[in-house]
Amino acid sequence: MSYKIIADSAANLFELKNVPFACVPLTVRCEGKEFIDTPQADLEGMLQILRTTKESSSTSCPNMQDWLDAFGDAEELYAIAITGSLSGSYSAAMQAKEEYLQDHPNAKVHVINTLSAGPEMALLVEKIAALKTSDCTFDETVAAITAYAEKNKLAFCLKSINNFARNGRVSVAKAKLVGTLGIRIVGRASDEGTLQQEHLCRGEVKSLQAVVAEMKGNGFKGGKVRIHHCHNEQAAQKLKSLLLANAPTAEIKLRSCGILCSYYAEEGGLLIGYET
Repeated sequence: MSYKIIADSAANLFELKNVPFACVPLTVRCEGKEFIDTPQADLEGMLQILRTTKESSSTSCPNMQDWLDAFGDAEELYAIAITGSLSGSYSAAMQAKEEYLQDHPNAKVHVINTLSAGPEMALLVEKIAALKTSDCTFDETVAAITAYAEKNKLAFCLKSINNFARNGRVSVAKAKLVGTLGIRIVGRASDEGTLQQEHLCRGEVKSLQAVVAEMKGNGFKGGKVRIHHCHNEQAAQKLKSLLLANAPTAEIKLRSCGILCSYYAEEGGLLIGYET
């Protein structure tokens, strides 16, 4: 049966070689401008506005038709969406599933609320691609990816949370603290799909060490790690070295964040998806 993998752009994946794949973009709006999360987007322009603006900003998710268009006409569909706590993308994908099955009653569609974002989503996309390359059936793939998702985690290290403060998600006082004297937030995605602070660290070295400790405390012993960064490849490389010192067999890959993840991680931020 023909299959297709579709992820929204929070996965920071826009194409996959030799795999039927589509990306459905989210959008960031600030100071009257729209930044659609595609490889051609003006990331520098968005970040420049966010550095100086005092206005609130917002994001918008793909609608049902966006997902439906991305589905095409495959017989098996696997849709991967950013956590429902940050976006309505999952809800739109579920609506698209219902609509698609009305017109394609013999098709099979699996939609995943990842309860996460960025690199953890990328790990799920990679896993589905590997399962389908191995000729797993739809039911086998769904069972395997459900079990796999339970063993993946997301950690983060943020130098700034100004966007969260401007949009009322955290206090202004807390946002002013983060970034002052090199203070950074280290945390994880909770089981409910929210971003949960675990540590406040001063300086890059201590914050990266805290990320490693957080990962190890949640069961990281090696395996795959995907580090997505917003204008901070140097810190991503340092984190990679620290992780390899603890787990030499780990498979670690780095990638830049797109528009949506850069909006949430902010400049200098790191998002880390990993297997446990």
